[in-house]
Amino acid sequence: MTAPSTLDAPAPQVRTPRVRRTLVLAAVFVCAACGLVYELALVALGSYLLGNTVTQASVVLALMVFAMGIGSLAAKPLTRHAAVAFAAVEIVLALVGGTSVIVLYAAFAWWSLYQPALVVLTLAIGFLIGAEIPLLMTLLQQIRRQDASSAVADLFAADYVGALVGGLAFPFVLLPWLGLLEGTLVVGAVNAAAGAAVTLGLFRTSVRRRVRAALAAALAAVLVALLALATQASAFETSARQRIFRDPVVVAERTPYQEVVVTRSLRGDDTRLFLNGDLQFSSTDEYRYHEALVHPAMAGPHGRVLVLGGGDGLASRELLRYPDVESVTLVDLDPAVVRLARSDATLKRLNHGAFDDPRMHVVSADAFTWLRANHQTFDVVVADMPDADDVATAKLYSVELYGLLKRALAPGGRVVVQAGSPYFARKAYWTTAASLRAAGLQPTAYHVDVPSFGDWGFFLAAPGSAPPVGMPKDAPPTRFVDASVLTAAQTFPKDRAPLRLSPSTLISPKILERQGDWRGY
Repeated sequence: MTAPSTLDAPAPQVRTPRVRRTLVLAAVFVCAACGLVYELALVALGSYLLGNTVTQASVVLALMVFAMGIGSLAAKPLTRHAAVAFAAVEIVLALVGGTSVIVLYAAFAWWSLYQPALVVLTLAIGFLIGAEIPLLMTLLQQIRRQDASSAVADLFAADYVGALVGGLAFPFVLLPWLGLLEGTLVVGAVNAAAGAAVTLGLFRTSVRRRVRAALAAALAAVLVALLALATQASAFETSARQRIFRDPVVVAERTPYQEVVVTRSLRGDDTRLFLNGDLQFSSTDEYRYHEALVHPAMAGPHGRVLVLGGGDGLASRELLRYPDVESVTLVDLDPAVVRLARSDATLKRLNHGAFDDPRMHVVSADAFTWLRANHQTFDVVVADMPDADDVATAKLYSVELYGLLKRALAPGGRVVVQAGSPYFARKAYWTTAASLRAAGLQPTAYHVDVPSFGDWGFFLAAPGSAPPVGMPKDAPPTRFVDASVLTAAQTFPKDRAPLRLSPSTLISPKILERQGDWRGY
């Protein structure tokens, strides 16, 4: 009698071919969803840590699609043992993809090897995802032979629908409920279980007992590893975050919009706010920035004031020192920042309890969207928004947004814009001037020294003619700015003289291309 074959011969029909094919296609659906989550997780982490989402997405997509093609070719010799190969590929993919965010975060925080690690992980994940298709096609054909076009249609239909579900689940389920670290680990566990189930369940009898045992042991090991990492994810994130920041982290929160971190020096004399890793202020010198931002804009009518950004309340603190300010409307995207500024004792002391003032009105909304629907007018607009380091923030420095600001100005109104560093990002700074002019606002440039930031610049702008930069006659006492400081602030050295550049728009965000001057600092 001939011994039974130990290769991946068609399994006995313990289930009907229709049921078995449906179960394999269900595994295709799950694996496709997991694969897209890995891809989105890499893009999301890159945007959190480095900004510039377009660049991060382009690198990940290009490398992954390339690696998928290589993986598909490399899998051709494995189709003779498709069931075993598929289980092995899924177990390895689950381990690599599930731990990818942790590995990348560690590479960023401890070794400064983020970009090389991103390339290696993206290629590895893409290679493994690409290897799935020929193996799954072989398994489907082993269950029931059909013409190539029908088999491809079934396989890719399940694959694309799975990708759709994975793409929607990532922002709406995984991130809000589990977070980036825990979410990818859980997805890895699901991926491993789904892939192994195909071989250990549907094709069990066509695989040697020792091989089944090895696959089961590998699956168990990967699941235990992913579970163990999930239980330690919070501690890992705390350690990695602390590694990034100089001072102890006293507040850390991942909101739907950004990562909010507050650090405090051991002596307690320096509190700093970071949004997505970018410094927003240091308590040792924030008064220099906020006095320079606010007071020149108050030289004129200032009964009604609009603040875009500034959720920390520090710009509002300066505004509310003017007794004839009737109202301050603050529009900030992230309510968590305002909530922190209201409740944290140190931040509330710094902003003088600005949010308790009855003249304050807070709106939690995207500034651009809010301005489009706005029908109010204001005497002063203070644009205290994050630097333009990705697509989402670049629109806040566009011609289109400044056109909306112009529409929101009352007669004689003025707008002041924080515009980054004319020294470290010279082209980006003067691009803001070009965008203001293109929107019909004539800017006056000025800059001051803020030690925690460096040389920092602003534009005071108005329709018609460029407004003078000076102190209001009714200005309250200040610690830094006065008439002489603001006069000197309008002088730029020859190596940082004004540049005539094209403006930044929604469709052509030139300001992003011109942030490169920061490199090397």
